[in-house]
Parts: sequence; C-alpha cells; structure tokens
Amino acid sequence: MRLLIITNLASGLGEGAVYDFVRSFAEDGDEAVIRYSDGDTDLRTFLADADRFDVVVASGGDGTISMVTYLLADTGIPILPLPTGTANLLALNLMSPTEPHALAQMLRDGRVMDFDLGEVALSSNDRLGFLMMAGAGYDASIMKDAEAGKRFWGQMAYFTSAVANATPQVARFKLILDGEDVACEGVGVLIVNFAKIQFDVPVIHENKPRDGLFDVVVLRTKDAYGLIPALFAAILDRSGDFPTRADAFSVFQAKEVSVDADPPLLMQFDGEASGHLTPFSARVLPKAARFVVSEECVRAYS
Repeated sequence: MRLLIITNLASGLGEGAVYDFVRSFAEDGDEAVIRYSDGDTDLRTFLADADRFDVVVASGGDGTISMVTYLLADTGIPILPLPTGTANLLALNLMSPTEPHALAQMLRDGRVMDFDLGEVALSSNDRLGFLMMAGAGYDASIMKDAEAGKRFWGQMAYFTSAVANATPQVARFKLILDGEDVACEGVGVLIVNFAKIQFDVPVIHENKPRDGLFDVVVLRTKDAYGLIPALFAAILDRSGDFPTRADAFSVFQAKEVSVDADPPLLMQFDGEASGHLTPFSARVLPKAARFVVSEECVRAYS
C-alpha cells in the first residue's frame, strides 16, 4: 500500500505519533511518503500527486485535517485522519481510535465512508472548507483566547477561555437559510456538520453528517451563564433523554446559509480562530469527504 502522509509539525504536543503509526503499519512492499509543514506551506503543493497514492494520512489537529479534506473534496481519495492536535474532535465524532497501532489496524481493515463537507465563502471572495463547525461570535472568541494555552493546558484551555469570556458581544443576526430570511439576536452562530464538541457533548440532539444539511445554531443568550442549562441538557443527551435546550438555542436546518451580524463578529473554522469577520456564507458539499473509518463508525452512520 502506498501512503502519502501530510503532517503538521505545529499541531498538539509534537509527540511523534506519526512515526509510531508508520512503524505499526509498515509491511513488506509498502511505501510511506511523509511531507512536513509548520503551517506556512501551501498544502496544495503537497497534494498535487495525491492520486498516485492509495490513502492520504492527514496528521495534525482538526484544522489541518479539514484543510487536507477540503483540498481533496470529491476526488474519492480515502483520507485517514491521524489525530495529533489538542481536541481531536473529528476522531471523537468518527469514533476512531487515537492510538497509532489501532489506527494502523483500522487502515488495514479498509472500511471507508463518505461524509458531508462544508464550504465557506468570505466577503473577500476567499473560500475555505470545514468538517466540524464554522461559527462567529462567542465560539470564535473562545478559540482565539485559548490559542496561547493549548500546548500547556490542552483541552482545559477552552474551558478557561470560556470563563474569561463570560460576557460576550451580543449581536443582531440576519440569516438567509435556503432563501428564507431569519432575524434574531444572540452571542453567536454555529454552522454544524459534526455535532459533538469537547468532552463528548453534542451541540444538537442528532449527529447527521451525511444528510446533505447543516444544523444552524443561534446562541440566543445575553451572556455565557445563560448557556449553562443548554450545556446540562446536551450532557444528558448521552443518556438518551434528549431534553430541550430551553431558550438558549434556536436550531434551523439548511443546505445554504448566509450570516450577517451587527456589529461584525470574529469567525472560526473547525476550532481555529481566524482573522475574518462576518458576513459569510456556507454551503454543504454532500458526501464530498471520504474517510477511513472504524466498524463502530459504520454502524453509527450507515
């Protein structure tokens, strides 16, 4: 088997999991080509010959994996996410192992599934892809402030940042959902593809990243404390009770979404704060991402 491995040297703790993976996977006749980036290299140059390989292994955090996946959208090239970032939410949602030997065995098993991918168009006319969520407002502020502490605190950096941003900016949102205008107010908007966030908490009741639709979540509270009841409700989802999110969330579904905010708000993509501000639009690319997955993932999403 021929593997093209794209690894982000700046992701996570830099523990060398990619080398453990290669040692676990390699057998007689295999080939593994590793290409390194510290975040500055344009990954298009790394992926220009991706069709010459059997599988592309994307090693890094959710942002790195999302970028590789977007560049390979609709090519049918299988991608193995190798989670070496801080939160590794895609691995959580795909129910993939994180240990390199188990990932090597999963690749040998050869199961693949196709999932939806999101594409964002910015006011600058630039386009970006996302797998998990894109958002603006409170979530982006958390990502931005957590950046400095992720290497030391890990996932707890997000919790610390959430507490520090207890009174986020309230904005008036103008949404266009598949051509229908919606006006509302809150502290943030999330465009959701995969629904589970840190600590296995689902933002919405059902995770359907293969249905060709986004879940659009408006955080309607005036401050972070108003989200606490919704957080507890989300935790209880795992017990199968599916309680209401009360008045904290408004949830819509759409294939295409436009978001404008007054005042303009900072944006994030798959957990990475950006320098971009609203407005933006997003559309679903149905089943454009092909991943190597576990047996548990196949059972859950078939």
